[in-house]
Amino acid sequence: MRQLWIDGRWIPGLTGDAIAVHDPATEEIIDTVPAGGPADVAAAVAAASRAFDTWRRTPAVTRAELIHEIAARLTARTDELAALLTREGGKPLVENRDEIGWSAACFRYYAELGRHSRGRVIPSIEASQLSLVLKEPYGVVGTIVPWNYPILLMAWKVAPALAAGNTVVLKPSEMTPLSALACAAIFEHLPPGVVNIVTGYGAAAGEPLVTDARVRVIAFTGSLETGRRIARLASDQMKKLHLELGGKDAFIVAEDANLEVAVPGVAWASLLNAGQVCTGTERVYVHERIAPAFVERIADYARSLRLGSGLDPHTDIGPMIGPTYRAKVEAHVEDARARGARIVTGGRRPPGMGSGYFYEPTVLTGVDHSMRIMREETFGPTIPIMTFRTLDEAIALANDSPFGLGANLYSYDARTVKRFYEEVQAGTLWVNDPLTDNDAGPFGGMKLSGLGRELGEEGLDEFRQTKHLHWDFEGEAKPWWYPYGREG
Repeated sequence: MRQLWIDGRWIPGLTGDAIAVHDPATEEIIDTVPAGGPADVAAAVAAASRAFDTWRRTPAVTRAELIHEIAARLTARTDELAALLTREGGKPLVENRDEIGWSAACFRYYAELGRHSRGRVIPSIEASQLSLVLKEPYGVVGTIVPWNYPILLMAWKVAPALAAGNTVVLKPSEMTPLSALACAAIFEHLPPGVVNIVTGYGAAAGEPLVTDARVRVIAFTGSLETGRRIARLASDQMKKLHLELGGKDAFIVAEDANLEVAVPGVAWASLLNAGQVCTGTERVYVHERIAPAFVERIADYARSLRLGSGLDPHTDIGPMIGPTYRAKVEAHVEDARARGARIVTGGRRPPGMGSGYFYEPTVLTGVDHSMRIMREETFGPTIPIMTFRTLDEAIALANDSPFGLGANLYSYDARTVKRFYEEVQAGTLWVNDPLTDNDAGPFGGMKLSGLGRELGEEGLDEFRQTKHLHWDFEGEAKPWWYPYGREG
């Protein structure tokens, strides 16, 4: 069994209990990790607390070089980490190599942003005074990372937290803990306690991390239900919360869309990682004039995709992460079918694949907003399609959701694009280039999709607090009514 990474050392879990990690393509156990508990979390938080005073005083240029080294170590271990991600998470190997590259780029970006970070001097009210706006780290940051992109979404939190001068306790998903523990090797050059890794279930390890008074920030990516639970637990201590929660992203395919581009683009946005992407497309709205051709082409495209183990270089789509998630997709598809939707292709477990949590890419038409597949987060390989006649109708449909994480558009008409970005209620909007990330561009949701932003300068500020210094060099006695300007 693996061990926990606390205070720069490998330490056995104190509970003695274990979590079995399964390969979702074969359902076989590939390893076990400690089922950490409150005492393990407390030890990790104590280590991070001890390390904070030294780390926050480390010059920004030195922190930048240490963070650059994280990126270099990630890059050097690309093949090893990508294979591990595939075995425990199911994504095809090529996608996981990309994930490591994106993660390294994120650390490089924040190394430089932290190196050049600054406060500002603001105008004073008298010549003898100096006013400074200072940016300071919070302290210990608790990061709770999901299973679908376990290293990338770790990087999105840990990189800015470290660049800002915070220390970190990382709790990975119990379904994909191996890649997080493997990342201890990329952090071992840091001072002990700057990054700590505790594996465990949410109730036993996640909740103690949220409620520990020494942890001043919680950064979480996951479900709305869990995010609400975290917010309730953290409210008594008024902790800074950074929550990226559920999504139900819309994709509008306008009348002028080029189907040669739009069909593979919508398929990519809907089926990447078997549809298990926070900003994956879950609702498709196609102009009625081009809808018949679009449906025919995207159904053919979906049928052409090959399912299989992510370790097979010929695989396009790997398995879903586990049986519960596949069962939810099946329930959403069945609810839609029972309410009158038509399954154009897919809608079943692939025949001939006896093991693994596979589900065929599924295209549906005749759906509407009364169906679960158009209201709740499905998080699976589905493409439910509705038609629209006017742009007003398309925008209203896109906004008809409690979520607002992202949205996509295919159009080459400037007026359509302008109305889309002005009126669609989502934190990230893509036009003609779905699901492209940019480390310099802030990422996060509106409405029930969460609080705060990752990436960009905004992502760094999530892990910094603002202090105002007002300094009078002369320090002379002032009238009691100063500085309100009352005369004689």
